[in-house]
Amino acid sequence: MIRVENLHKVYRLGRVEVPALRGVSFRIPRGQFVALMGPSGSGKSTLMNLVGLLDHPTSGTIAIGGQDVLGLSDDERTTFRLERYGFIFQDYALVSDLSALENVILPLLARGAGPEEARRRATEVMAVVGLEGRLAHVPGELSGGEQQRVAIARALVNRPEILLADEPCANLDSTTSGLILELIRKINEELGQTIFMISHEEWHKSFADRIIRLRDGVIEKDVPVRRGQADPTPGA
Repeated sequence: MIRVENLHKVYRLGRVEVPALRGVSFRIPRGQFVALMGPSGSGKSTLMNLVGLLDHPTSGTIAIGGQDVLGLSDDERTTFRLERYGFIFQDYALVSDLSALENVILPLLARGAGPEEARRRATEVMAVVGLEGRLAHVPGELSGGEQQRVAIARALVNRPEILLADEPCANLDSTTSGLILELIRKINEELGQTIFMISHEEWHKSFADRIIRLRDGVIEKDVPVRRGQADPTPGA
């Protein structure tokens, strides 16, 4: 599903070169839930942005479903992201003056769905995340956890092949974080959704199938996780 080979990313600040990734390689099969972990500055966000086609690497290859995606034009990359990726951001990134349902409808309209079909599919996915009773509420009327559920629904509504989550619990308390992670794991298990998630909290790892741990731009560890091996609570 995801194949990354010898990925390098160097940022240039004037005459200074700052290496963010130094030859990262891994593969993620379809349906796997992978948590990307590591200290601040390890290269997590850089790697997520490259896999998500939001930035270009200095060198290396990225293939999604067997397709080399680095040769796509800017327009092709935009279409690829819209059709095959779902994004969840730590700050929710909802449109404040639209209702929860309207926020979820937006990606469908961008793909050319008719208004009736878009409303039907958005309503269905809102039920999947447990917000069927909050369709008309604007983000300011929702809790942080509810806003993140709307963001998850928006990410799922186009039925993406891959869900990319950038620290989806960063702005949530530990109890709400656990509920959101349980929801993401349920989506992974019941829908067979491939998930690539950045996290900085050690207790989050018990929700994933596998941990890829970065340090100083290289993979320090790449290990499977036996779910349930630890109590998924802070400090476990």
